[in-house]
Amino acid sequence: MSNALINLFENLPDASNEEKIELLVCNDAVRIERIVSKGQISPEGFWYDQNEDEFVLLLKGAAKLQFENEEQECLLAEGDCLVIPAHCRHRISWTSLKTETIWLAVFTKI
Repeated sequence: MSNALINLFENLPDASNEEKIELLVCNDAVRIERIVSKGQISPEGFWYDQNEDEFVLLLKGAAKLQFENEEQECLLAEGDCLVIPAHCRHRISWTSLKTETIWLAVFTKI
């Protein structure tokens, strides 16, 4: 990894047609991604079921997460963060169409 300075709000990829995932750091212990969404959601019936714990921070925009077997969706606003344990099935049920939603996702191996 280089020592290059990165600003997470600059040089955003165009996410108007599809969500964009950029790998920032990856090694044996951790993977860090910047994810940019604009209106994208998980496909109907699709659930993330990851082998890693995920810390997610919503930097900009707004989104809703749905967790399997929970009726209430989790609304995320700018600055909100949460930990999604490995194998906690979840999906993205809404992201803002008005502006980019910028996520910082940190995955740790278990």
